[in-house]
Amino acid sequence: METNLALLLLFAPFAGFLINIFFGKKISRTLSGTLGTIAVAVSFAVTVFFFLQVSSTKVPVMVDLFQWLTLQNFSVNFSFQLDQLSLLWLMFVTGIGTLIHVYSISYMHDDENINKFFAYLNLFIFFMITLVMGSNLLIMFIGWEGVGLCSYLLIGFWYKNQDYNDAAKKAFIMNRIGDLGFLIGIFILGYLFHTVEFTGMKSMIDNKWPINESLLGVAMLCLFIGACGKSAQIPLYTWLPDAMAGPTPVSALIHAATMVTAGIFMITRLNFLFNLTPDVLEIIAIVGAITSLVAASIGLVQNDIKKVLAYSTVSQLGLMFLALGLGAYEVAVFHVITHAFFKACLFLGSGSVIHALHGEQDMRNMGGLRKVMKITFITFLISTLAISGLPPLSGFFSKDEILLTAFHHNKPLWVIGSIASIMTAFYMFRLVYLTFYKDFRGTEEQKHHLHESPSLITFPLVVLAILAFFGGAISFPGMSWLNEYLAPVIAKPAVHEHLGTTEYILMGIAVAGAFLGIGLAYNKYISKGEVPPQDSEITGVAGVLYNKYYVDEIYTAIIVKPIYAIGSFFKNVTEVAISAFIFGLGKVAVLLGNEGKTIQNGSIGFYLLFFVLGVCSIIGYIFLVK
Repeated sequence: METNLALLLLFAPFAGFLINIFFGKKISRTLSGTLGTIAVAVSFAVTVFFFLQVSSTKVPVMVDLFQWLTLQNFSVNFSFQLDQLSLLWLMFVTGIGTLIHVYSISYMHDDENINKFFAYLNLFIFFMITLVMGSNLLIMFIGWEGVGLCSYLLIGFWYKNQDYNDAAKKAFIMNRIGDLGFLIGIFILGYLFHTVEFTGMKSMIDNKWPINESLLGVAMLCLFIGACGKSAQIPLYTWLPDAMAGPTPVSALIHAATMVTAGIFMITRLNFLFNLTPDVLEIIAIVGAITSLVAASIGLVQNDIKKVLAYSTVSQLGLMFLALGLGAYEVAVFHVITHAFFKACLFLGSGSVIHALHGEQDMRNMGGLRKVMKITFITFLISTLAISGLPPLSGFFSKDEILLTAFHHNKPLWVIGSIASIMTAFYMFRLVYLTFYKDFRGTEEQKHHLHESPSLITFPLVVLAILAFFGGAISFPGMSWLNEYLAPVIAKPAVHEHLGTTEYILMGIAVAGAFLGIGLAYNKYISKGEVPPQDSEITGVAGVLYNKYYVDEIYTAIIVKPIYAIGSFFKNVTEVAISAFIFGLGKVAVLLGNEGKTIQNGSIGFYLLFFVLGVCSIIGYIFLVK
């Protein structure tokens, strides 16, 4: 029974993929989207069943299918693990995934390849479920690579635009860089433990298995490099903002609850190993804090509504890695969950705006939309308040726990995280003010066609806004349901359960910082009514931020162009060598032919001479051999 349900959970989206990819063109657009949505909804329903069961029994569900690999003293099972962590992840992956599918039925209705779109979405969910359910690192790696493939397909979905194709290739290649590190880490762990099963490695650690700590540190660092690629941390973060080339539902799916959280999931899953390498954890915390600050500063001046949200995602992921690096895995998971709620709502809300403006994404050409898009505005505002960290919304509780943990463990990183949080409040309300307030700045034709989005678009927004508002209830300070739920899979909880004067002061500072950011945005874009200048007029520090610190240009100069030059050199050398070899063989053949044909002169005596010499040679060879 459990095995069949687990397989249904896994393969329902894959069945949706097969139906849409092979038969989607033969059915209606709405039916294609409905089938894709039902497939993910089935996975969500099964996830709820297992979630309730494991919450009640406290016993994980293990599904062993068959032995996959056997190499001397190393073996790997093809099996799945449904414990507290994986089920929690599956709840928001399949739940929010279902809402995004519902949204996409309307948003993508007029696209000629809607069946292919839902096929790719279903395949993406299938691989994400594989990643989360896997009981060992090799099955996780299958899902890990699968979501990378699907991100390539979805980011470049509108492939007729070459810029979108370039963005898809960039995401694919940068993820491969991180994935190489992940793969090396798996090999090292397999060498150290003779297994890559999570339960097997944890059992060995609990039983004081002798281990090479230096080699373990290298393995954990390699795994972190893999997490940097998938979860867009410095220096492998530049693919994620460019991923906005995909349709908006893709942005919500990738950036809210699935692919970009894979790195956090992997590190949390292996927390018992990372705890043994404090130096690597310190690197994770520093990289996360710096990523959060850098991405937040870039988001201050972006004018594309989706680009602002993209850099916001990178910044929030940085805060999650800050929590991971401080050993507060449960706090990072808490922020993953709340972020999934409000960021999915924000991306889908931006899609609603773009839908109403027929593709317009530049906030400088928006304004005044709250008058005609009330549902989109209210849900967007709720999620903005949540990500800004204002009580009593969900983002306040999760972000505050990260900052509290940072203050108690590393005050410089607390300062960096606090500054990034102030910037978050500023650029998010900058987005709200430029998009929904003042007068409309678009064309008269756009103004004439302004309208609220259809119910299939607004319904997911309302659900996600409610979750963004109340989601913090799963982990109130001092009475956290989430921390108790995750206790079996977190080796060393690092949560401050008791709040004292210091903690309340820090909460007050965090809220004051959020109001400071909001106030600065209000003064600039409401009181003064400023509108960001055109691209050519952005100079100075703003110009540096607008151009993203020229990181892409630097990568192009020091990595891409040299590789192209080396490739061009070897291409030319290879072409010359091959040409010389091939033409050389041809010339030798021609020369031999020209020389050989001179002996074909028609002389019978000459031919008989060679015949006799040949026969004598054969006879002599036979006698010599004998």
